[in-house]
Amino acid sequence: MLSFFTKRKKSRQVEERTLYRIHVTGLVQGVGFRWSAAREAWKLGITGYVKNMPDGSVYLEAEGSREQLDEFAGWCRRGPGMGFVDHTEVTEATPAGYSEFRIEH
Repeated sequence: MLSFFTKRKKSRQVEERTLYRIHVTGLVQGVGFRWSAAREAWKLGITGYVKNMPDGSVYLEAEGSREQLDEFAGWCRRGPGMGFVDHTEVTEATPAGYSEFRIEH
């Protein structure tokens, strides 16, 4: 009986996760944005990835609870302190099942 409740609890946790796709523009490359974003994601327990885009922007996929993601999106709007965030676009998507947060090159 206990295992039934344990499995159900895990299932509920999966349902509560969501994915935010975050696109950040401004002076966001060459200023430590990816490393700082990864550190913030690890601190918040978020999974996904961050990568530089050819147009000078940064793209992130972040997966976690809505509360975690809202806090992370707020951090992305401010940035790491160096550089300058001009615009941040956040869209919600179906979770991808990421197991860690990584920096893509």
